[in-house]
Amino acid sequence: MAMINDDLFGKLEYKNNFWRGETTIRMFDLEKEILLSVDAHENADFSNVQREAFINFNQDMKNIINEAEKKVYDYYIENYEEYREMLGNESEADKFAPKIDSISDLKRIVKPVELIVRRVRKNGKRRLGLLCDVSWDIDNGMGIKIEDEMVEEVGYQDIVL
Repeated sequence: MAMINDDLFGKLEYKNNFWRGETTIRMFDLEKEILLSVDAHENADFSNVQREAFINFNQDMKNIINEAEKKVYDYYIENYEEYREMLGNESEADKFAPKIDSISDLKRIVKPVELIVRRVRKNGKRRLGLLCDVSWDIDNGMGIKIEDEMVEEVGYQDIVL
């Protein structure tokens, strides 16, 4: 198993086409250590754009995460009734897809688990994906797509995978 200690990303281990380590983010007023995955070949050929994406994210994390929290809240408010209907009985629905009144209520049902630093595409955008476990969709989770430090989309995890 290949391992490196990168100046920017820290200790990383190569697994399943990603270099994996850990990073810390602050979301919903909670600091959490999550998995860091850097999309690169085994020779650790991280691009300058990937490095910039990670540096910029860390430097502007508060604003990016605030925007992500707002978009996650909007996404949840738009969709939770549908999840409640799928769950059927009210006590199950209240447990997994509760009615909420504020962004801070999300901390009970949304848990960030992985930050992915994506490879550069032809458009040259700095691309990150933030994966979250969510109570209402254990199988699919949720993804937050971030491009050039802007939250572009919130949806199923596959939007960032």
